[in-house]
Amino acid sequence: MDAFDLKTYGYHLPEELIAQEPVFPRDKARLMVIDRVKQTISHDTFNQLDKYLPPKSVLVLNDSKVVPARLLGRREDTGGEVEIFLLKRLSDGYTYQTLLRPLKRLKQGEKISFGKGELVAEIVDKENRLVRLNKKNISSSLEKFGHMPLPPYIKRSDGAMDRKYYQTVYAKKDGSVASPTAGLHFTTRLLEKISRAGHDIHKVTLHINYATFKPVEESDIRNHPIHSEDYEVAKGTVKAIQKAKAEGKKIVSVGTTATRVLETVGTTGSLKGRTNIFIYPGYQFKMMDVLITNFHLPFSTLLMLVYAFGTRDLMSRAYQEAVKEKYRFFSYGDGMMIL
Repeated sequence: MDAFDLKTYGYHLPEELIAQEPVFPRDKARLMVIDRVKQTISHDTFNQLDKYLPPKSVLVLNDSKVVPARLLGRREDTGGEVEIFLLKRLSDGYTYQTLLRPLKRLKQGEKISFGKGELVAEIVDKENRLVRLNKKNISSSLEKFGHMPLPPYIKRSDGAMDRKYYQTVYAKKDGSVASPTAGLHFTTRLLEKISRAGHDIHKVTLHINYATFKPVEESDIRNHPIHSEDYEVAKGTVKAIQKAKAEGKKIVSVGTTATRVLETVGTTGSLKGRTNIFIYPGYQFKMMDVLITNFHLPFSTLLMLVYAFGTRDLMSRAYQEAVKEKYRFFSYGDGMMIL
């Protein structure tokens, strides 16, 4: 099958394998280990990850923090319920690009109130789904009124548990509306064990936007308009990675988001900006040697990236085996490591 043909990236997934809850503790998730050289697939648990890391490798993590960006409020004139999903803050600091529900019933200029009016949103551009909030610093309001933006395939309301478990233990910089899920399996104890074994750990930032869940619909995937995301990486981090590569050490990318940062830097040399890099089979990786990731949606750009790195035949076999072995899929699901 053609690597550019959308049909290549479909697979059968029984609905019961889509994880609805996190694993406790985090690092007890299963781990599929895929060796590209030996063409082998083996099985373990994530807390044994260090057994498979190449000696003295460099792990690169995405430290973006998920914002509780779903707000449930009421129309000031009718009292009807409204959901506002904050996607991106605009340059004035008050206005946000959003998803609005129920969009058809809402009117230009009307106001939605949260709590007892501590936070108010005015619809300033219904067509483009822009709302203006009554305050610039909304961190405390989001902590109070916001809901964690669980993906659409998790068929339940968010709860207190998700505030903790839909966030990596090293999350630091607010900005994502979806979690960098490959990192959800790491515990502080596992990271310490990895460090003690002589591996270096570095952080990059890529703020994940809601378009990450958008499936590719073009029959030729090269025609898909890939989404853009803000990223940033410190100069010292890039120097450490380049030094490690020069010394023959392996770079381990934790997640497709860290991969997007690394490969953007490797391609453009820019340490900060917006990236719309689209990685699919045929792409030549410049910065990374090992990928830690989750199991991704059919027809998604994330799955295409994984096929590009792991090779199409091997990854297709891995996904078939994951279904057969009843791995848990998607955000709260199990992990894989591609060597």
